[in-house]
Amino acid sequence: MQSRSQWGETAIGFVVLALAAAFLAYVLGVAGVGKGGGAYSVSAKFGDAGSLTPGAKVTVSGVKVGTVSSISIDAKSYLAVVTLALDNNVKVPSDSTAKITSDGLLGGAHIALAPGGANDDLKAGDEITNTQGAVDLFGLIGQVIRPHGDAPAPAASPSATPAPSAAGADLPDVK
Repeated sequence: MQSRSQWGETAIGFVVLALAAAFLAYVLGVAGVGKGGGAYSVSAKFGDAGSLTPGAKVTVSGVKVGTVSSISIDAKSYLAVVTLALDNNVKVPSDSTAKITSDGLLGGAHIALAPGGANDDLKAGDEITNTQGAVDLFGLIGQVIRPHGDAPAPAASPSATPAPSAAGADLPDVK
């Protein structure tokens, strides 16, 4: 009887290990580990990288075509230089646009490529010149809540006197 329960526990252990192996294979497949084809690197400069991080996805029409390899700063222009690793199977026209977009209100960011219409494609080492940096959502919300136009007017200096008006033109009609 004891032997039968040991075989049952062993069988359940094998099922758990098989499920763990299947889950691991699925995760590695989704992450793209082990896929052939390679990648080529291109760069893009942005005025604001926002919350973009290395490893973020690069998409075309919502489909992942690469990842962000690195982010650095250009010492002369102070722009964020982003290096992208694009899948060799995806050819992107040379006049394409790169835009940093958010994954959600509180999520991270990724780069969305909008293909252009040029006949030649980006090659390894090329730079995407048409870029749009990250948008600061909280800054926009702050501008809507407290617009800059509502600031109080500065107080007039004591030496300033109002200009004389033409014969009561500024006075309301009182009857």
